[in-house]
Amino acid sequence: MLPYQTLITLRRASASTLSQQLTAAFIQLIQQGLLPAKAKLSGTRSLAQQLGISRQTAITAFDELAAQGWIEQHASSGAFVRACIPIVQPQALPGLPAEPGPARAGFAFARRSSSTSEALPDPTHLVLGAGCADHRLAPLASLARKYRSVCQRPNNRRLFGYTEPSGSRALRQHLAHYLHDTRGVQAQPETLFITRGSGMAMYLVAQLLLQPGDAVIVGDRSYSNADELFEHHGAHLVRVPVDAQGISVNEVEAACQRQAIRLLYITPHHHYPTTVTLVAERRVRLLQLAEQYDFVVLEDDYDFDFHYASSPILPLASADRHGRVLYVGSLSKVLAPAFRVGYVVGPPDLIAEMGYLRHLIDHQGDTLLEQGIAELFAEGELLAHLKRANKIYQQRRDVFCELLHTHLAGRFSFTLPEGGMAVWGEFAPDIDLPQLSAQCRQQGLWLSDGRRYQTAAEARPSHLRLGFAALTVEELTQSVHILAKALQATS
Repeated sequence: MLPYQTLITLRRASASTLSQQLTAAFIQLIQQGLLPAKAKLSGTRSLAQQLGISRQTAITAFDELAAQGWIEQHASSGAFVRACIPIVQPQALPGLPAEPGPARAGFAFARRSSSTSEALPDPTHLVLGAGCADHRLAPLASLARKYRSVCQRPNNRRLFGYTEPSGSRALRQHLAHYLHDTRGVQAQPETLFITRGSGMAMYLVAQLLLQPGDAVIVGDRSYSNADELFEHHGAHLVRVPVDAQGISVNEVEAACQRQAIRLLYITPHHHYPTTVTLVAERRVRLLQLAEQYDFVVLEDDYDFDFHYASSPILPLASADRHGRVLYVGSLSKVLAPAFRVGYVVGPPDLIAEMGYLRHLIDHQGDTLLEQGIAELFAEGELLAHLKRANKIYQQRRDVFCELLHTHLAGRFSFTLPEGGMAVWGEFAPDIDLPQLSAQCRQQGLWLSDGRRYQTAAEARPSHLRLGFAALTVEELTQSVHILAKALQATS
């Protein structure tokens, strides 16, 4: 009999259960040949004594090994390694050399590589990125319990099968109430579509609305992913200035007078990337222009939930009476980027057509996750989290801006943002932003090189978004010290 106590190590502090670890250990022994075919195994009682575990743990592991086809159990004689163990040995195609495949595609395809994309940050670095939520504040433990509970409930077959492409009805119901109560958007479950993040929502909208050659109005500085998305669908971008009060409606009207506009993309609260808020008068005028010139408004309200200075201005969608506004948002900003849950509010006929497109590529979202989030809404935990996070993010904004004033005075100019998760500002003309970015990364701070925010009229990048929400006060302090040190090294 093998000395299992020396061959098998079980860790009680592991994320895997003892039975799971024991199952994996036996599979490894069989694969290594230490337990050959037809070998008899120790009884579960003896094995439990050798390893210092309960007999039930050993029984559970043996049952799992039998279910996977590694062993067979007989009531009269015990457990044995199967004669034919479940290891698939692939066979090479006859007449072909066993060499690695080609490093490049052997066929032609359309290449649409992004010119503004940057490498992902090193996970060990501090990150002053474009601005995202701090997952450490999110109710992840509660969400994990909900997910587990949803998976384990009896008579829950419908959640494990195919469901509506528009997403969990429970989440759509709670989200509809939330959007109505907090921002006046007249949403119903039938007018809401749940997507894997707001990017997917915008992609489906563009797929339905845009034809090659269509004109789309965006800000002179805009969300680069959205710009690329519209261009991917063949649209022509018409750039309009954005000032301290938001996008210029006079320039929007002038563009409409020059050519037919199909869609206007806007982030009114707060404009991406400059963080300015579109004033109420301009919102009303944009709705009038949309009706007058027959274009669609795609309102990306990505961080409405985060405001500090005063009560936010209601979205354009709250005042839309002619079906001109498609309203897009995201719960990824509330929880964490890894949770890909976005949504779009639109007329029922458009929502139904989005369902057809979604069915072709994805069929449905993560029904179990959506159900878990819906229950966090129902119990009020998600709303309580938002209130707590708002206070913390406001504190971090205040500390971060004070640090920038103290350590970067004369080198980086900015305006205190009224909300959101990032500061927008401009570096002094003598600063080489790509070089500064490289210097910061060498010191453990990820900083964009600014190219994604550069306009065609600028000779080199000088503007940057600096996200503060995902870092603690201590981490923000450390980040600004690294940035200040890097500025000295590159000047």
